[in-house]
This record gives sequence, C-alpha cells and structure tokens, in this order.
Amino acid sequence: MDQVFKALADETRRRLLDRLHEENGQTLGELCERIAMTRQSVTQHLSVLEAANLVSTVRRGREKLHYLNPVPLHEIQERWIDKFERPRLSALGAVKRRAEEAMTDKPTFVYVTYIRSTPEKVWDALTDADLTAAYWGHGNVSDWQQGSRWEHVRTDGSGIADVVGTVMESDRPHRLVTSWAAPEDEGQDDKYSRVTFDIQPHGGIVRLTVTHEDLPDDGALSDVSQGWPAVLSNLKSLLETGSPLPEEPWLMPNG
Repeated sequence: MDQVFKALADETRRRLLDRLHEENGQTLGELCERIAMTRQSVTQHLSVLEAANLVSTVRRGREKLHYLNPVPLHEIQERWIDKFERPRLSALGAVKRRAEEAMTDKPTFVYVTYIRSTPEKVWDALTDADLTAAYWGHGNVSDWQQGSRWEHVRTDGSGIADVVGTVMESDRPHRLVTSWAAPEDEGQDDKYSRVTFDIQPHGGIVRLTVTHEDLPDDGALSDVSQGWPAVLSNLKSLLETGSPLPEEPWLMPNG
C-alpha cells in the first residue's frame, strides 16, 4: 500500500493513469504523445506504477501494451471507503469497467496476481484437469498443443463442457493463449473471446497476468470481472497452502 500512495502522489503518474482510464491498452509511444516528457522519463514513471501494481503490461508482438489495474484502488476502497460510502459503489464500479476497456470496440479485462510458487506449478495449475477441478469447479481438458481443442468440463461426472475453444499459443511455462466460446457457439468466429495467461517469475514468486479480451458486451465484462478474481484467489490459495479456499469464492454475495 505504501507503493500505491507513493505512485499516486505524483501528478504525472496520475495523468498517466487518467490516460489509461480514458483509453486502456496503450503503447509507450501513445502515452508519450499526450505527456510533455521524454520517453525515458515516462518509462520511469510507468515503472513506479507497475511496481505499485497500478499498471500491468501485456506483450503483443513487438508492442508492449499498458493497462490500468484497478485492484489496488479497489483495496483502498474496501479499506477506507466502503464502510462510509456504500451508496457510491455502483458509480465506482462503472469507473472500473470503463478503465478495463481496451483499444478495440469489444471490452477487455486484465487481472494481475502474485503467487508464491514456480512458473511450472502455475502452468500445471492452469492446465491439469485434476488441479483445475480442485479450485475451479471444472476440469480443463486438452493436450495443450497449439491448435488443439480444449474443454472446461464440469466435475459432477456429467462430462458436460461449459466452455470450449482452441489452444492458440502454448509456451510452457511462460504463456498460454486460448479461445473461449459456449459449446452451442462453437465454430462461430464472432462468438469467441480470448484468454491469455502470462507467467513471469521473479525470485521465489510468480506474476500471473490474465487478459480476457474480445468480450461481447459490458455484461460479459461484468461477469468476468467478478469471476476471474475469485478463481485466481482460489488458485493462489491452492498453490501457497496446499488447499483451495474453504468456501467457493464465486458464491459469495456481492455487496
């Protein structure tokens, strides 16, 4: 939290967050266009924001896209605002949704979490059917080769898949990209969204960035904005403690 307040104390860094709030997913060059400052100085400010987890980055080819990460701001909200300002939560939620919109017309959700683990264990937790069943309520089933089909299968023994898709990129243990669709929409290109898992080691911890893009509408964005944090919190608990959370976090009531 000290890093968050340090980052927010500087006017230039607040302006950079404002720029990402207006249009998320910008490159360094795009951010520099609206800030009267050298690229080196902007890069240094962005490094402070990244260290505070207020900005996350995703590689797209040679470009590095910057996204506003609302999680630390939400933690401030929960700690100092919710108790006294609950009527304003809906307005703050609207700000969060706008902050997560990407450069495309379709909404994008980006979430970053830090896990005390190894990249290999995080990869296995995302791809092993038994492990995903333990913390996700579904087993992720595939051979995880590029071009292969994958399924998100219920754990009730029915064999029903609630999500299907294709493995678009598979670079164990660093990066996994999958397409997502409801089974009834399989084969309809305009019905698919895309999920990218970027796994970056740093000492004894792993930074896991989940990017869910090409969402159909704000309703879907709202759903994944609640679903991903719950699932990833359960994954983090499993890897750090050996067991998932005692209650399924996605079943907690809102508000």
